[in-house]
Amino acid sequence: MNLKEIIGINLKYERYKSGLSQEKFYSNLGLSYKYLACVERGEENITTDYIDLLAKKLNITSEDLITFNKEHIIVKKRIDEREKVGN
Repeated sequence: MNLKEIIGINLKYERYKSGLSQEKFYSNLGLSYKYLACVERGEENITTDYIDLLAKKLNITSEDLITFNKEHIIVKKRIDEREKVGN
């Protein structure tokens, strides 16, 4: 697993925990939700400035977004399954 994937997993986990959709959360930041959806999937790089911004908006530390957390992987898989069923 690479850093892009870890950030994506943690970002999706924390956003989902906040109860916000991608569109709603990211539109409040002035960032493209489509781009950040790619970040959540581990497909795009993200700058440290944006990591700091997202962490601040999620009331977590930047370290929380870049640190491997096995529980977040497990929960993300559940979130992904729920989203597939919902579509």
